[in-house]
Amino acid sequence: MNLKISSVLKPTYHKFHIVDPSPWPLLTAFSVFAFVASLVLYMHRFKYGICIFPMAFFFIILNAGFWWRDVVREATFQGQHTSFVQRGLRLGMIIFILSEVMFFIVFFGLFFILV
Repeated sequence: MNLKISSVLKPTYHKFHIVDPSPWPLLTAFSVFAFVASLVLYMHRFKYGICIFPMAFFFIILNAGFWWRDVVREATFQGQHTSFVQRGLRLGMIIFILSEVMFFIVFFGLFFILV
């Protein structure tokens, strides 16, 4: 078996961003679930429903901070956000904003038509 050391240690560069496995989406989902569950428990006058609320909110903020830290680290120090990836991220954000604008135009349009 004739392997060159340089070919094994050299990373392969391509124009797509292949993300590493991350625990943050799952942990954020659990935190959001606890947040919503605490609000439901509070609305149903559960004794400790409001006590869970600040802890769940804190974990949502904490998870978001760590998740954004990883994204910034991938973009800057690891150099995984090539110009192709940046263009795709920009296009995705533009499409998201346009879909929100269209949603609210339809929502308020129907509201003013029906009321």
